Amino acid sequence: MIAVLHFIGLLNAAVWFGATIFFMFGVQPAGSSEELKALLKSNFPYYSQAIVHLFMARYFHLQIACGIVALLHLLAERLYLGKSPERAWLGALVGLLALSLLGSGWVEPKLRELNLIENGVNTRPENRQKASESLVIWRRVVQFGNLLTLGGLGIYLWRMANPLDPMRFLSAGKLRS
Repeated sequence: MIAVLHFIGLLNAAVWFGATIFFMFGVQPAGSSEELKALLKSNFPYYSQAIVHLFMARYFHLQIACGIVALLHLLAERLYLGKSPERAWLGALVGLLALSLLGSGWVEPKLRELNLIENGVNTRPENRQKASESLVIWRRVVQFGNLLTLGGLGIYLWRMANPLDPMRFLSAGKLRS
């Protein structure tokens, strides 16, 4: 049971880390790629960013799910093994989950709204300019948040792969008393 519990935690950390890398280096750059520009032609800036925002929403949902699984893993370690989670690791997980919740509930909808304003047909030029400037700032915020998440997940994955305390195995005879 202990090995299964540890494997689930490690697998969750690896999926979470891998999804972040894929989104940062696969999905986001594809939104401004020449291939997508050629495919969408005159509708390029709006639809390409709308596609990225669809993937971004799913990405944040996956991050939230992985964060919840990680917290449940810590709870299971507490219940089954009697190990209290270290405050630093618990704080890091809560921080990563908070970044995901902020991204899902606040940043991604804001980016979607600004993309609509920037590329809207009936948008006044001054509103279009403001939206364009805001989009640049918000995209930098997303990149910074993704870098923080990637760093935190790298440390978390390393911690899951290299536990601080070795697993303790007892013989069956010691459990029967």
